[in-house]
Formats: sequence, C-alpha cells, structure tokens
Amino acid sequence: MIPTYRRALIVGAGSGLSASLARLLAADGLRIGLAARNVDKLATLAAETGAAVHVCDASRPAEVEALFARLEPALGGTPDVVVYNASGRLRGRVADLDPVAVAEALMVSAYGGFLVAQAAARRMLPHRHGAILLTGASASVKGFAGSAPFAMGKFALRGLGQSLARELQPQGIHVAHIVIDGAIRDPARGGEPPESPDSQLDPDAIAQAYRDLLRQDRSAWTSELELRPWVEKF
Repeated sequence: MIPTYRRALIVGAGSGLSASLARLLAADGLRIGLAARNVDKLATLAAETGAAVHVCDASRPAEVEALFARLEPALGGTPDVVVYNASGRLRGRVADLDPVAVAEALMVSAYGGFLVAQAAARRMLPHRHGAILLTGASASVKGFAGSAPFAMGKFALRGLGQSLARELQPQGIHVAHIVIDGAIRDPARGGEPPESPDSQLDPDAIAQAYRDLLRQDRSAWTSELELRPWVEKF
C-alpha cells in the first residue's frame, strides 16, 4: 500500500532543492516546516508555501528537540516526512585545515543528520509510519582533493542512512539516502553554462524524485538513489 503523508519538515532549508521540494509537497497538500540557522532567506518561500519557519542549528541536540516541540503544534501534529539537507562545507589542503573548523563541518553534515533522524524516529515509531530522507552528494561516494571534511561528513551520513534503513524500515519507516552527483542549477549564480547544456541538475527535477520516493509501495522501497546529469562522469 502506498503511504499517505501529511506534514513535512525540511532541515537545512534554502533557495535551491529545499525550495523546490517545499513547493512541490505544499502543492500536494502537505503542511510544511522549514528549519535553518538563518531563516531570513526563507521569508518568500514561507509566504508562498504557508510554511512554519524556525531557527535551528541541527548540530545542537537541545535545538533539534526544541524544533520538533515547536513544529508539532504549528503543523497540527508530528512531521511524518523529514528531510535533512544541511551540509558543512569546508575546503582546503589537509595540511592547512583548521581542526576546529573540520569538527564543525562534520557536526553539521553527519552529527546533525543523526540528531534530526533520531528525533524523527522517536516520533514516527509509535505510529509505524514516516519517511526520513537524507541528502547526500558526489562526496558521499568519492572524495576529492581539497575537500576531505565534506567527504568525511557525507560518507558518514550515507552510513547513517544505510543503518537506519535496516533498523527502521521493518517498522514502517522509509529511510532513503539520495546521492546528488553534480552541481544543482541556480539561476541566482548565473544558471547553466551555455557551452555545457544539461551539465547541472534541475532542482525541480530532483524534488520530483524525492516525491517519487514518498509514493513507493513498502514492498519495493528504495534505500539509496543516485541522481546525476547524463554528462557527469561516473
């Protein structure tokens, strides 16, 4: 049986994929919650989707618990779709990286994903219903020079997704990790290079793939999905 979802929380919300997903799910009739460390950027999206917006640093346990406590009355109940989009990006040569900054990046990319998934699972398990979607990247499966902290965090998030899928899916909670293998198109940054058509992923198309996951029958749930432009080298 295809599950029915009513409320979605997107953590690490911004103007790209998160915005496309919020619009799509709101159009499907879901009530939307948006969380980010900086919510000023979400005002237009919130007005467009009727979303409840809350400040949250996902790497802090108390803030994650407070987020869920505030959202439940705002959405009329517990979110039954939770999407973790937050990432800690830090670039630099390994010999030059600041260990404190590296720890902070890992806290956002991986530990924050754990905290949000844990808070969601605790609320979903009594109902044996829900979906937790974790947004990965090329760095989830291949590390690049000068990007060790991002790769470490995304590899860890992928491992979290695999463990959660095996633990929670038998109890009715769909867990999926989505590898976004390529750059996401952003008109605010100039859009796609004219000499490289189809070189970037359309955020609306990615959002459609997320919605397709939510429409899967439990007998054939996807645990990991890879999305990439056809021009991307494997």
